[in-house]
Amino acid sequence: MTDPITLGILALVILIVLIAIRIPIAYSMILVGGAGIALLNGPALLLSQLKTLGYGQFSIYDLSVVPMFILMGELATGAGLSQALFRGANAWLGWMRGGTAMAAIAGCAGFGSVCGSSLATASTMGKVALPELKRYNYSGALATGSLAAGGVLGILIPPSVVLIVYAVIVEANIVTMFAAALLPGILAVILFILTIALYVTIRPEAGPPGGASTRSEFLRATLGLLPVMVIFGLVLGGIYAGFFNPTPAAAVGVFLVWLYGAAKGRLGLGATVAALKATARTSGMIYLILLGAELMKIFMSRIGLPQQAATWIAESGMAPMMVLILLLLALILLGCLMDSLSMILLVIPFFWPMLLEINGGLYQGAEGSGFGMSTEELKVWFGILALIVVELGLITPPVGMNVFIISALAKDTPMIETFKGVAPFFAVELLRVGLLLAFPALTLWLPRLLGG
Repeated sequence: MTDPITLGILALVILIVLIAIRIPIAYSMILVGGAGIALLNGPALLLSQLKTLGYGQFSIYDLSVVPMFILMGELATGAGLSQALFRGANAWLGWMRGGTAMAAIAGCAGFGSVCGSSLATASTMGKVALPELKRYNYSGALATGSLAAGGVLGILIPPSVVLIVYAVIVEANIVTMFAAALLPGILAVILFILTIALYVTIRPEAGPPGGASTRSEFLRATLGLLPVMVIFGLVLGGIYAGFFNPTPAAAVGVFLVWLYGAAKGRLGLGATVAALKATARTSGMIYLILLGAELMKIFMSRIGLPQQAATWIAESGMAPMMVLILLLLALILLGCLMDSLSMILLVIPFFWPMLLEINGGLYQGAEGSGFGMSTEELKVWFGILALIVVELGLITPPVGMNVFIISALAKDTPMIETFKGVAPFFAVELLRVGLLLAFPALTLWLPRLLGG
C-alpha cells in the first residue's frame, strides 16, 4: 500500500488539479477527501462519518452568523447604500485631484462594513463609481485599479464572513477577531488613499479634480452617510460593548438595513425575496465547502500529514518569522487558483498546527517560545495576516477575481490596464503586511484594550 504521507501529498496535487480545471471547490474537496478516507479506512467508515458530519458542521452556533451577514450585504445592495456611501464620500473628497477615486475607496470601506464580501463590494461599488470616474475622464488604469483594490477591503473590514469562518476553524473568539481587524482595515484605507494621491502627483492627467458640490448638495450627501454610520455603530459598537453576540448583532443589522431600504422604497416584497434567495444560494455554497473541508481535514489527520509537516518545520531550525513569511507567500500563490473562503478552509487546518508547534505547543502559557506571544494572540495575529494576503490573491494575476469583475463592468478598458492600475495598490498591501509583521501591536492593541 502507498505510504500515507505520499498518499496525502498525491491527494493535494489531485485537489489542486481539479480546482485548476474549474471543478467547484466544494465538489473537489468532497471527492478527494471522501475517496481518501474510503481508500485509507474503507467505505464503511466514510459512510459512518457522513451520517453525522453534515449536522455536526452545520449546527455550530458560531456559523449561524454567516447567513445573517450575507443577508445584510444582499439587502444593503438592494437598498442603495452603495450609492449613498459613494455620494457622501465624493462630496468630501471629489473636488481634489484623484478625489473621486479616493471616494470610491472610502465607499468600498463603508460598504464592506455592512457587506463582508470582497467580490460583492467590488461588483456593487464598481457599478456605482465607474460612471462617475469616466465622467471626470479618469484614466482606465486608475479608475479600474482603484475599484479592484478597494473591493478587497470587504474581506477585512468587520463584519467579514471569511474572518468568522477562520475564527471557527482555529477556535478563536469572533469578537476579538473583529476588533483585531479594525486598525489594519483603517490602515488599508489610509494607504490606498495616499497611493492615489501619489499616483495623480506623478500623472496628473490620470485623475482630474471633480466639480465642487454646492452647500445643499454637500449637506444632502453627508446626511446620506448617517444610515450607514448608525448601522455600523449599532452592530459593531454593540458587539464591542458586549450588548450582544455576533449573531444577534447581525440580526439587528439585517433589520436596520431592511428598514432603511423599505423606507426608501427600494426593498419591497420582490426585492426582499430576491435577497433571501441569493442569501440561500451563497450560504448553501459556503456550507457545502465547509463539509468538503471537514472531509479533507479528517482524511489528512488520519494520515498524519499536518502533524508530520508541523514536526518537520519545528525540527528544521528555520527561524519562526521565516516560516510565517513562507506560509504567507504560499497563500498569495494559492490566491491565484481559488477564492478566499475556499483557501482559508483548505490551508488553515495545515498551516495553523505548524505555527502552533513553533510557538511552543497547544498548552503554551503566556509567552510562547517562537513568536513571543500566547496561543490566543497568535491566532489573532496570524488570522489578520492571512486574510490580508488572501486579499492579495483577489488582485494577483493571472486570476485576480476582483480584476475580472471590474473588467467585466469596464468593457472599454483592457484587462492589462486594470492590472497595471492595481499594481501600486498591490505594492502598498505588501507594505501593510510588512508593518503588521514588524509591529504585531497594530493588530493586537485593540483586542488587548477591550480584553482589559
